Amino acid sequence: MLPLEGFTVIDLSRALAGPYCTTMLADFGANVIKVESCAGGDPSRSWPPFDHDGRSLYYDSVNRNKRSLTVDFYSEEGTETLEHLLAQADVLVENFKFGTLAAMGFGPARLSELNPGLLHVAINAYGETGPLHNLPGLDQVIQAASGLTSVTGPAGGPGYRVGLPIIDIVSGMNAAFGVVTALLGKARGVATEKVSTSLFESALALSVFQGQQAISMGEVPVAQGNSHPSIAPYGAYETSTESLVVAVSTTKHWLAFVEILNCREWVQDDRFATSAARARNRDALDEAITAALSAKSAEEWIVAFRSSGIPSGPINNYKQAFDSEQAKALGIIQTALRSDGSSISVVRSPLSRDGELAAVRMAAPDLGEHTDEILHEMGIAQKMLVAAGAKKAEELR
Repeated sequence: MLPLEGFTVIDLSRALAGPYCTTMLADFGANVIKVESCAGGDPSRSWPPFDHDGRSLYYDSVNRNKRSLTVDFYSEEGTETLEHLLAQADVLVENFKFGTLAAMGFGPARLSELNPGLLHVAINAYGETGPLHNLPGLDQVIQAASGLTSVTGPAGGPGYRVGLPIIDIVSGMNAAFGVVTALLGKARGVATEKVSTSLFESALALSVFQGQQAISMGEVPVAQGNSHPSIAPYGAYETSTESLVVAVSTTKHWLAFVEILNCREWVQDDRFATSAARARNRDALDEAITAALSAKSAEEWIVAFRSSGIPSGPINNYKQAFDSEQAKALGIIQTALRSDGSSISVVRSPLSRDGELAAVRMAAPDLGEHTDEILHEMGIAQKMLVAAGAKKAEELR
């Protein structure tokens, strides 16, 4: 039995932040019902990249282990179906613009009326208060607004977006943590009706020591390319072949590093004698390191660094990373079957339990693939038939 088996999650979310949250819950057994509009479903179903069959790999990457049910959100029947679903669920997850759920007729009072024990999880752009609380927002917009863009990219440059939708992903993780926290609290008698987070809050929380620098010292951190903002040497360096990354973060590693580079004199050099001095004189140090590393290949240096316990490695592209022996040993890629019998390989959850890998039990569902199954399983189809029959009988009287 998986830890979240027995919990039903109604997933009204779309695109990435919400679906990432519900995928994390589904990976560990939650019964996640992805409720989508009949008119196309989750918009990410139409977003590239696409596989050879025209399926969205964007959608496939974050909707494993779920089932899909479609409704017409703007019809009376669709509203009734959603009401029946929510009445039997443990958790509702949505990432609409703030106020949208209430406008659909599912404000706090209605949710409580339908199901007093329901946990409502909301993810929006800027939070639920403040001058921007009712605005929409997407990952790159929030990266820029939060300061993340300002510390990403080449030194002295205009700032870059992080190469992945990192804010959506982290917001989904935060929401999943909120769900598990609330469910654990409920089991201990601590009730929670709503958990909320936003892309902006998640992005600001990511700032850690650089954000703390701005708060405590009033100093503005800047982009430093591939160099660590406060530790040196720590970053990407060229060799006689390709570049590598090496992180020298302790005195022990520093002494081993200069020994491997055959540059023992650096230990006595006032510019490099301490961690603080190395950070102040980063440019001179990096220039000297690059000159020393030009004597051998990246592979040779990595072997030498790793043998001395210094963290180091290649700069892989994603294909190289997934093809690596380490990724294969971890079983990070798993294969699941789609409804048409075709298969897809996807990345599993990064978590393991007692040494057992989290399983990809189902591929991302086709639109509405499980509608009839879910309606019958939850007794909703029968309830709708009874209600329709009663309505027809009333009309005939």
